[in-house]
Amino acid sequence: MKPSVFLFSCVLLLLAVVTGAEERVDSLATADLGEIDRKMNNPLTDIWSLTLQNNTSINQGEAVDGSETSNSLLFQPFLPFEIGAEDQVMLTLRPVFPLATQPVFWAEEPRQSTGHETGLGDIQLLTLAGPNKADGLIWGLGATFRFPTATSSILGQGKYQAGPAVMLFHMGNPWVAGVLAQHWSSFAGHDDRADTRRTDIQYIIRRSFPGAMSLGMGPTVTIDWEAESGNQVTLPVGLGVTKTVRWGKTPIKLRAEAHYSVVKPEDYGAAWNFRLQITPVIASPFR
Repeated sequence: MKPSVFLFSCVLLLLAVVTGAEERVDSLATADLGEIDRKMNNPLTDIWSLTLQNNTSINQGEAVDGSETSNSLLFQPFLPFEIGAEDQVMLTLRPVFPLATQPVFWAEEPRQSTGHETGLGDIQLLTLAGPNKADGLIWGLGATFRFPTATSSILGQGKYQAGPAVMLFHMGNPWVAGVLAQHWSSFAGHDDRADTRRTDIQYIIRRSFPGAMSLGMGPTVTIDWEAESGNQVTLPVGLGVTKTVRWGKTPIKLRAEAHYSVVKPEDYGAAWNFRLQITPVIASPFR
């Protein structure tokens, strides 16, 4: 899949959903933007949204000569449903469609890139369920999956992967803090690809300010359990600003954030990550 086709398809889907839900956005048109900004930090929020998130990483390590740049453009719809008697349970589905750009290396070390390859990466799917509440202590349990959809071996792991997911958040005002942890282990896929065991732990700390703004961070700690010692953990810290605005009747969350890895793989890993995000908020078509 060509990058332009992928991006164009995401934009068309985004516009189609926003347009199709236009009759249902009267409440969003008058909703408080600051409250929308705060609620969207919650993985079990009742708000539907369509996120385009771009991550540009500067990668360094002993196995490469200098620095190498990689990029991932993620399309992440958040699709929550209220279920159960009196809608007391919230179920959230979050697929992630990645357009990845990775360097292509020579075989010799220290390795140097001969260029970059861009294409579809491995698609993910997160499912979470928990009590339907908007404030205080919020928890959720579920399952997470990865599928070998990458258009190149460089861009994916070639394995079907699955595992548990858990979240624990405190939704306060002005502070929001919490963690979302996912673990994947491979169980099928290409026999010539290595088995995988990986844990991602996203931790979020944000403070709301007047004007529908917030400051904080939401980086992801990664642990590759199959990697050699010294190459397993990436631990970033960061800071970013979020501003929620309204475009016509549609609230849109804008975010810019930078992360620095205080711990990263010795051979090769992300030293810096720069994130830009745009998230239109839409009304659920099922209400």
